[in-house]
Amino acid sequence: MRLALRAVSLRGPGLPGWTGSVPVLCDPSLWTDGPVRPPPLMTLPPNERRRAGPISRLALSVAEEACAQTSLNTVTVSSVFASANGDGGVIDSILRAITTSGEDVSPTQFHNSVHNAAAGYWTISHGSISPATAIGCFDWTFGTGLLKAAAEAVTENHPILFVAYDMPIPGPIGTVRITPVSFACAFVLDPDVDAPAMAQLTLTYDASAPDATDLPEDPSLRALALGNPAARSLPLLRLLALRQAGTISAGCLNGALRIEVTPC
Repeated sequence: MRLALRAVSLRGPGLPGWTGSVPVLCDPSLWTDGPVRPPPLMTLPPNERRRAGPISRLALSVAEEACAQTSLNTVTVSSVFASANGDGGVIDSILRAITTSGEDVSPTQFHNSVHNAAAGYWTISHGSISPATAIGCFDWTFGTGLLKAAAEAVTENHPILFVAYDMPIPGPIGTVRITPVSFACAFVLDPDVDAPAMAQLTLTYDASAPDATDLPEDPSLRALALGNPAARSLPLLRLLALRQAGTISAGCLNGALRIEVTPC
């Protein structure tokens, strides 16, 4: 599959959006740890803005930044939202309410517990009735989500927004599903290879290949990549920041996605 990569964004520790992150991705020695603070989401109506949890706000922040770099009408753009953990904070709250005498499950928490909550808030914020898919695939979520997004863009012949995101899980679940850091990234893919783009991507899926994902060589970025399934995108993001051609592998379940990057 060949696609034009029209826009990209990310948000993670020491990586505050695409423009602010490019110098760090080019020279990882500049990386310093820092809080992950998504900006206010002004596209959401006030009621939904109050209801949206931290992980949905994180996902929408990178989606908004990526789409703002294009001239695409967000009402008509299909989307794929990929998260390995879903909203672990909400699930922890619900489980505590269920197992604590006298506590009730919050309707808002229940509303946010579904895996497609972030995708739902995206469609609400833009008044979109275009297809929006939510996908989760444990530590292979980035590769599998990118494969799903690219396949839909090519077969349906329309641009698509791909968002990968995850956050640490509090409580008992977080002691066995350890996700140390918050991270999110977004890509706008277009099957029209003549469209304005920052890079061309050639994707090849091999179901028989080992499901390994390439990791950054730099120790700091490597730790981030190992600390959040969405941050497995860092080798791709680094190639894009460097405006450098290259090939990386993103593990899927099963197999792997080979990603060839050609800067425009």
